[in-house]
Amino acid sequence: MSIADLLLMDLHTAEKTKQKNMDIIKALLKELEAEFNTTKKFMALVPVDKFDWAPHEKSMKMKSLAGHIAELPGWIAMALTTDGLDFAAVPYEEKKIETAADLTKLLEESYASGKTELEKTNEGVLSEKWTLRNGEQILADYTKYETIRHALSQTAHHRAQLGVYLRLLNIPLPGSYGPSADDQSF
Repeated sequence: MSIADLLLMDLHTAEKTKQKNMDIIKALLKELEAEFNTTKKFMALVPVDKFDWAPHEKSMKMKSLAGHIAELPGWIAMALTTDGLDFAAVPYEEKKIETAADLTKLLEESYASGKTELEKTNEGVLSEKWTLRNGEQILADYTKYETIRHALSQTAHHRAQLGVYLRLLNIPLPGSYGPSADDQSF
């Protein structure tokens, strides 16, 4: 095998790797958009007069839960633009939400920031470290890719919680990944 053959093999491998990583970013963008569209349907159902309601004393209030779901797409931007988050240095504060419009605005802004940063990123950034901590206590030691996956999983997890809240209030539920008992569309 000649040196030219080896160089061509290296170039071919590099191009395949680049294409594979671009596919990962495209897949994350597609998943982010799908989660955003599903979440928008749920957010439109959150009754403002039940913002302070919770199904159990250990459960979050409806407003806190919905607000957290709405901010989660923004964690993608945070993962891609920082090396981590330290709650001891930057304590968590709920976003101010008083109306359904506030909730929708937070979701749309969070989605836009996550999408924008994901569109700008590259393969190298996805493998960089990202740490969630509370002072000296390490809560999560992820790559940026894992942090993005975690944000998407958290969205599905907490949206399912919100679905339970809405069901207990007899509010018909939209489907998430297929039909629901109330919405047979796919």
